[in-house]
Amino acid sequence: MSHITDVIAKVKAKNPGEPEFHQAVEEVMKTLEPTVAKHPEFVKAKIYERICEPDRAILFRVPWVDDKGEVQVNKGFRVQFNNAIGPYKGGLRFHPSVNLGIIKFLGFEQVFKNSLTTLAMGGGKGGSDFDPKGKSDNEVMKFCHAFMRELFRHIGADTDVPAGDIGVGGREIGFMYGYYKKIRNEFTGVLTGRALEYGGSLIRPEATGYGAVYFGGEMLATRGKDYKGLRCLVSGKGNVSQYTIEKITQLGGKALSFCDSGGTVVDEEGIDAGKLAHLMEIENVRRGRAKEYVEKYKNAKYYEGKSVWDVVKDQGIKFDCAFPSATQNEINEDHAQAMVKSGCFLVSEGANMPSNLAAIKVYQSNNVLYGPAKAANAGGVATSGLEMSQQSSRWYWDRNEVDQKLQRIMKAIHQQCLDASEKYATKGDYLAGANIAGFVKVAKAMLAQGIV
Repeated sequence: MSHITDVIAKVKAKNPGEPEFHQAVEEVMKTLEPTVAKHPEFVKAKIYERICEPDRAILFRVPWVDDKGEVQVNKGFRVQFNNAIGPYKGGLRFHPSVNLGIIKFLGFEQVFKNSLTTLAMGGGKGGSDFDPKGKSDNEVMKFCHAFMRELFRHIGADTDVPAGDIGVGGREIGFMYGYYKKIRNEFTGVLTGRALEYGGSLIRPEATGYGAVYFGGEMLATRGKDYKGLRCLVSGKGNVSQYTIEKITQLGGKALSFCDSGGTVVDEEGIDAGKLAHLMEIENVRRGRAKEYVEKYKNAKYYEGKSVWDVVKDQGIKFDCAFPSATQNEINEDHAQAMVKSGCFLVSEGANMPSNLAAIKVYQSNNVLYGPAKAANAGGVATSGLEMSQQSSRWYWDRNEVDQKLQRIMKAIHQQCLDASEKYATKGDYLAGANIAGFVKVAKAMLAQGIV
């Protein structure tokens, strides 16, 4: 049994009932096999084992009172995974599916993603099984305040800096930061993703989507291509999806789709700026459903109960580029095979781990340009890092300056992936390149700091 195989087996045995965490560890660890021979010092110091174990996992109850005066109780989580290169950094997710295993998988991924950004940020993640959908603003505020009543004691500008994720947008960040500021009596950069009026950064809402498109553009350039005239499918309809669609359109591509848990919209005419504005109103203002789009744009089609990738499998839609931006494991092996059959040659992941291991094998065996999440969607946390810098200096950069910094960071991440893949694995294997480049930096920092 190889060292890596042994590490994976131990992780699965010590963390039963956490399939998403097992999947994330297996995906990363298998690609790290070439580092074992080159870095025997990592083996001796048990870096591989230590990097799979979070520094701490904090679980707490969140009691709050709804609009009917009834007491509700949710679970709260914060997993501080690794701070070898900087304070813990990673989002908060509010969704009924949230459990410890999912938060651990997200925190583990965040360690390598943050390392790739070239900024001094460790990895962490948190959240709750609270569902903001269908809740009034008052109920969301009461929950956020209750959540922060416990979380505040574990975070800080130089300790752990949370941000948003699924179910946590500007509204939730505002409520949480307001309560944190009140009980700590300090105005500090402890939460990112804030509104501009109280310390946020321009381009932060757009950053994950823009970054995924920029990373895809770097991959396209290796084959002498750009986005002009390319047909692109996007999943999800939240922040990441919206700005992925916007940037694809700006760069000359045609974005054709979005979806939510109810179903998928496909607009063969393309989602231009006017249509995107309507989608943003549905999602961000009315908090409505995807199917409302087709009430205004009659030529678009709505597929009830289907994901974007289900529609590809069932309808055989022809397209060039995929931007899965909804949730983990939205693409399986059958979906991936259908995508390749439909002409897809690029996948740039906006969501965290949206493709399962079997799907990734399909991409790689069919010469698909595959940008894994920890590289392709790192633009969000990278711009959070830029937001932290601005908050620390009490200085704000204009929109163009932040966007240029984001582009440079995504270009640097792409180059790190290429360089690491060439040095340790196969040139152009972005999965191995991203994992190895992110890992080696953190591993060297851990080694230098001793057994802590």
